[in-house]
Amino acid sequence: MSQGERMIPCSDAVRQLWEYLDQALSPEDQAKVEQHLAFCRRCCGELEFAKELRTFLASNDVEEIPPDVRKRLERFVEGL
Repeated sequence: MSQGERMIPCSDAVRQLWEYLDQALSPEDQAKVEQHLAFCRRCCGELEFAKELRTFLASNDVEEIPPDVRKRLERFVEGL
């Protein structure tokens, strides 16, 4: 990223988190998300939540999401 380019806003970083986790972003977009994550604690928290949710969904064979996880997921989606 050149010196004249600005860091992407939180809304862009959060919107791209799942693709970032899937390594489905272009190298340029991946670099932009990583630059943002290096400075934004809020989005780092969103990334950690996305990782936790992905792990939970992959490892559990439950039909209903626990209430506390559901609330965190709803807050996450509302913030997009």
